[in-house]
Amino acid sequence: MISPELTALSPLDGRYAKRLGGLRELCSEAGLIRRRLEVEVTWFKALSDHPDFAALPALGAGERRFLDRLVADFSPAQAAEIKQIESVTNHDVKAVEYWLKQRMAEHSSLAERREFVHFACTSEDINNLAWALIVKAALEEQLDPLLTRLDDALQQLALDCAALPMLSRTHGQTASPTTLGKEIANTAFRLRRQRRSLARIEITGKINGAVGNFNAHMAACPEVDWSSLASRMVEDLGLVWNPYTTQIEPHDMLAEIAHALVRINTIALDFARDVWGYVSLGYFRQRLIDGEVGSSTMPHKVNPIDFENGEGNLGLANALLEHLAAKLPVSRWQRDLSDSTVQRSLGTAFGYSALAWTSILRGLERIEPDEVRLANDLDQAWEVLGEAVQTVMRLHGLPEPYEQLKRLTRGRTMDQQSLREFIQSLDLPDQDRSRLLSLTPASYTGNAEAMARAIVRFV
Repeated sequence: MISPELTALSPLDGRYAKRLGGLRELCSEAGLIRRRLEVEVTWFKALSDHPDFAALPALGAGERRFLDRLVADFSPAQAAEIKQIESVTNHDVKAVEYWLKQRMAEHSSLAERREFVHFACTSEDINNLAWALIVKAALEEQLDPLLTRLDDALQQLALDCAALPMLSRTHGQTASPTTLGKEIANTAFRLRRQRRSLARIEITGKINGAVGNFNAHMAACPEVDWSSLASRMVEDLGLVWNPYTTQIEPHDMLAEIAHALVRINTIALDFARDVWGYVSLGYFRQRLIDGEVGSSTMPHKVNPIDFENGEGNLGLANALLEHLAAKLPVSRWQRDLSDSTVQRSLGTAFGYSALAWTSILRGLERIEPDEVRLANDLDQAWEVLGEAVQTVMRLHGLPEPYEQLKRLTRGRTMDQQSLREFIQSLDLPDQDRSRLLSLTPASYTGNAEAMARAIVRFV
């Protein structure tokens, strides 16, 4: 039998399927159907619990258990039953409603109450809450734990390499040294800021009827405080009530989440490219894996493929996320369906993000710094101390300090001896001259080591 992974249209369900099982369970069609069922059951129970909605008596303990088991035990096989109903209705939410009514018909005391399933609801009442639950679970159960793993890996690498000096490169040219750990800490700090931004986003929902005004609800039961009932039900789902909507919840929070993920992914992409460059310079070695091949023709190759895979998939993720952020909050008047088909790609955007983060994690597990290569690079770049020398000269009022160092160092490599001779010729206090003479490119790192170690404070 041919594996379905070999014939999948998307690599997320093909080549990379084993890495994304958790997201698939949440964001697949079966996952969406399950969440729709959960919302339908929650609304039915909320109606029965409200004292002013006398038409639906309070549920007994056995009836509640029956309904709760329908949700808890829901399986892909039952999702397939709902899809079969949809083949007739050509309406996905109505198919869930009919399936739930069929199950309730099997229970003697619930059978006669079946018509309160989907009471006064429009399909978007169910869909927006189902998607909100999916997004909440995807963030909390899949994406954030992955980001935590990435954060842990970056922090540990920053600490391990906190004191390891490294030649900086601005505009690709030699620049004031740093430490390898400080450069890793920069990325960790950036990601933490954006994770806080993501965590602050309110995941909103609504259940207020065809155009957001409880029209049918109030026509049937004007004595019920529908806004209070609906907001409590949404909050019981762990979501934030949005009181002002049209037929659709306006998806602003989905745009906020997409934009937050774009920023996270952009930082991760920037990091993947930088590490790729450090591997190219020899600052990082890659651990060898028995049996692995780097090139079909060049036997020596050990390619930084995990960082390249991360970069490529982050680009795909952001292309989707940016479209979702721009598209989803826009609706013609009170409702059109163009958002519905686009929304189905949320899981794909999450999947490419998760795949990329996993690839970068794999890459980090395979690299280790090459201290000899780092030290040799620094020892070939004594010109970077020109910054320190001209700054001390400025402090003591020496003439044209910048210009003198420019003539001495610009576009040139320098050795220790030529720089020492220049420093010896300067009219400086002995203490300052001695401090400059004791400097090396490896020791000229400012507070980089301290900042790398301090990353543990900025959680």
